[in-house]
Amino acid sequence: MAKTSAKSAKSLVPKAREALNKYKMEAAREVGVNLKQGYNGDLTAQQAGSVGGQMVKNMIKKAENSMN
Repeated sequence: MAKTSAKSAKSLVPKAREALNKYKMEAAREVGVNLKQGYNGDLTAQQAGSVGGQMVKNMIKKAENSMN
């Protein structure tokens, strides 16, 4: 399978990328990580992991709430 970069990958749902970026920014604020629009390669692995972990935590919470 060929690898594609984030810039060249096309979304099946055009607004999905925008929504995910907004979701990521919200999660970053929740854990106190200052994300910039665009490149964030200066983040530590711990900071990046805490943002991703918070996103997963929020998704699980939302899924559990929808089951009730």
